[in-house]
Amino acid sequence: MKVDLNDYFYFVHVVEKKGYTAAANALNMPKSRLSRHVVQLEDRLNVRLLQRTSRNVTVTQEGQVFYQHARKLVDAMELAEAAMVNRSGNLAGKVVISCSTGVAQFALLDIITEFAKLHPAVLIEQRVSNTIVDLVAEGVDIAIRGHSGELPDSNLIQRFITKVEWPLYCAPSYLEQNGKIDTPYDLADCRFLKVGRGNQKAVIPLLNNNGLRTHQTTNIVMLSEDMSTLRQATIEGVGVIALPDYVCKKAIQSGELIRVLPDWLFQSASLSLLMPSRLGVPAHTKVFADFIREKLPLAVKP
Repeated sequence: MKVDLNDYFYFVHVVEKKGYTAAANALNMPKSRLSRHVVQLEDRLNVRLLQRTSRNVTVTQEGQVFYQHARKLVDAMELAEAAMVNRSGNLAGKVVISCSTGVAQFALLDIITEFAKLHPAVLIEQRVSNTIVDLVAEGVDIAIRGHSGELPDSNLIQRFITKVEWPLYCAPSYLEQNGKIDTPYDLADCRFLKVGRGNQKAVIPLLNNNGLRTHQTTNIVMLSEDMSTLRQATIEGVGVIALPDYVCKKAIQSGELIRVLPDWLFQSASLSLLMPSRLGVPAHTKVFADFIREKLPLAVKP
């Protein structure tokens, strides 16, 4: 029985991309060619691996079992190639990293630049989005995620990096025009800027140093998914905001922003590094992940 390893490779991509169209686009090949490889694999195994309809593709029970073995084989192939690429001792290869806009702009900027200078043969593809992506389906090697609670259990490798606090900030000019903010109740009379979309309620949670929690009504005047926009608007005196401390670090040092209600936080969150759980990780990907885990805590330190 002749084995075509391409069949395994293409089958794995169809499963992980959740369909022929997405897999064909990712591999830059005709969907018909991809389908022929999967049919050829099913004929050789004499088993149905995928159920096809006009709208979607589902993996059969036999397909799920076969996928686990095929994924390990593809991992081994990729590791073998990476070992040859890196045989000179110089790291080489492509690594895809996913992160939010705020992390990209204020936390990873210098880290990625420094790594690129140290390892010029490593191609870094950074995908920036505030939407949680499926690492396996999107072909992401490393993801940096902020989260206030525990991440859901999954097959992903999860590595905690550091804690991040979200204090409250405003410009000195805002206090000069609107008066002091001495207690959480004063927020009811404040103009507030908030990270998020338009369905946000005009109530914000607060946590103090003693673990006391409260929710305060305020007047939300601006919502954005871009922390840079919100920070600049706050510097210009538009209102009060809660942002990760590392986002406002330079503005605090320059005096453009000041912290208000220093005993209170909007939230205390975590930054974690996630990777797909696979047989092995190519050397350039592992080194990049370790580099981020070493440098990121310092980069976000207030």
